[in-house]
Amino acid sequence: MLTVGLTGGIGSGKSAVASRLATRGSLLIDADQIARDVVGTGTPGLAAVLAEFGAELAAPDGSLDRLALGRIVFADAAARGRLEAIVHPLIRAETRRRIAQLPPDGIVLHDVPLLVEVHAEGSYDLVLVVEAPRELRLVRLEGRGLPRDQALARMATQATDEQRREAADIVIDNSGNLDELDVRLDEVWRELLARRDARAAAE
Repeated sequence: MLTVGLTGGIGSGKSAVASRLATRGSLLIDADQIARDVVGTGTPGLAAVLAEFGAELAAPDGSLDRLALGRIVFADAAARGRLEAIVHPLIRAETRRRIAQLPPDGIVLHDVPLLVEVHAEGSYDLVLVVEAPRELRLVRLEGRGLPRDQALARMATQATDEQRREAADIVIDNSGNLDELDVRLDEVWRELLARRDARAAAE
């Protein structure tokens, strides 16, 4: 099994890269989705978050009001730390459970937004970093309905482009269109296959 960490700043287009590599055959472990699942309606994770931050963060349907929580934790590093202390162990446990169900010869792509921030580079055989210019990222986020001030606040909590590049084995430029991205991802996928096969041959 070849384990690949995928990361990039908010708005870089990391999700597009993840989905396109999945269509090429990678097995996707989506940290954001797992993070949502472990605080889903009725879970112990949700109960712990509400106990820490207040029952008013429960939406009318019983789910977590993620936007309201985001306004708290992205403006307060101490609050963000308290949230991470709750959810990170849950995310790690659920990630291990899902990996155990995957075929042993797969290329497993871990989509981890804060990979560099939590110093997890050494957890993977190699790290892919998706990049795009800051202004383009802001435009993309605004197009998704995230106000610019909130987008800037989230960017401020993340690693810099330079820090992510230092952790990268492969950098993927996503400043162009999807056709250009697909050309680059064909190259990346060939390299991942070659690395997996070389590893298998050496064992």
